[in-house]
Amino acid sequence: MIWLRSLLYTAFLFLSAPVHATAVVLVGPFGHRACYQVAVNWARVNLWLLKHLCGLDWTAEGLEHVPAESSVLYCKHQSVLEALVCAVLFPPQCWVAKRELLWIPFFGWGLARLKPIAINRQAGRRAVRQVIAQGQARLAEGLWVVIFPEGTRVLPGKTRRYGISGAALARAARKPLLPIAHNAGDYWPRRSFLKHPGTMRMVIGPPVPTAERTPEQITRAARQWIEATMARISPAEAAAASAGATPPAEPLNAE
Repeated sequence: MIWLRSLLYTAFLFLSAPVHATAVVLVGPFGHRACYQVAVNWARVNLWLLKHLCGLDWTAEGLEHVPAESSVLYCKHQSVLEALVCAVLFPPQCWVAKRELLWIPFFGWGLARLKPIAINRQAGRRAVRQVIAQGQARLAEGLWVVIFPEGTRVLPGKTRRYGISGAALARAARKPLLPIAHNAGDYWPRRSFLKHPGTMRMVIGPPVPTAERTPEQITRAARQWIEATMARISPAEAAAASAGATPPAEPLNAE
């Protein structure tokens, strides 16, 4: 009955998103904190329903590595699940996202109230500069900045080139860059409505040092930790690693 439970959850997901997005817009006059609490409530409701309807739960490891100050979260991207977990697990945050998301009716209107860093992913160095400038402003406000360095969701056992904007932002702002690995794709893969029962593991690594390092060196260190941890916690990733799959080099892009 996985397909039926997954179908029911997916229906709720798509129906609840515009409702909560509208609520975010309506509480806009009360400030960002009120808008963010509505968004976090939506994430909590979704995680509760995933657990009790689909049997899909989550756990977090490495919480001792989370610093007290606002930081850059550098997260593997495989599913919607890790975004929901990050929203409830970490302090108030914003996301580096493709600008096209703001064009989606209701959802985009609500997202715009949450101070995202909306970039044109084809803009290259200009987008990197945008992430650095706006990211420093968000961090100064006390918001954490979430970056999915591969720029899009990937299937378990696959990887894309990591962009350098997260490393460049952390270096410029003199803030910690916190790498995050997880196996969400093993339970809720991209472009699939099936949600398999189990417990997703999110592993938070120690902050990557940024002093006296180039963005490329920071990105390489963060990527090595993330991909090594993925091979440890995900069967699909472990199989890809044993097969000798070699991740491509990091490009100079904005994701």
